[in-house]
Amino acid sequence: MSDTIKRLLTLLCGVLLALHWANVRADAPSEYEVKAAFIHNIAKFVEWPAKPAAGSNLRLCILGQSPLTEAAVSLQGKQVGNLVWELQSVYSRSSLKECHVLFIAASESGNLRHILEGINGSAVLTVGDSDGYAAQGVMVNFYIEQNKVRFEINAAAANRAELRIGSQLLKLARIVAEPGRMK
Repeated sequence: MSDTIKRLLTLLCGVLLALHWANVRADAPSEYEVKAAFIHNIAKFVEWPAKPAAGSNLRLCILGQSPLTEAAVSLQGKQVGNLVWELQSVYSRSSLKECHVLFIAASESGNLRHILEGINGSAVLTVGDSDGYAAQGVMVNFYIEQNKVRFEINAAAANRAELRIGSQLLKLARIVAEPGRMK
């Protein structure tokens, strides 16, 4: 079985498990616990242009105030391939290029254009959960549909950052184009 198929099955199992527990547990995972699990699984389908050495950290930075900060603690130390998650809250835009994954909280929506311009040309996977973020250049954006967490992908933004998102993941996402750009 190919690595891509194995990763897709892992992602699907993780999503199904999260959905299953959300339906049967009285203390169902919160929306942000589900989003943290999605980030973990999505990272398995992303190829960064410069491969970090085995045992290196995969830095998840959270910019702004978000409930994801607390939920993402569960990722600390977990592995994605040969890499281990490291969490970092960031308060300065000067360190954003050091992130592998950057979650941009809704509290930063007024600064979104400047944030994206500041990391332009860097291999940083941007993630958010605000309406319109993907159309504005965020690569992965979560949204709620029928009380379930879903995600959309701006593949053009990922391509500009030289990030490769697996085709199996793209099949599961709603693909969003930026105004004035082709999908």
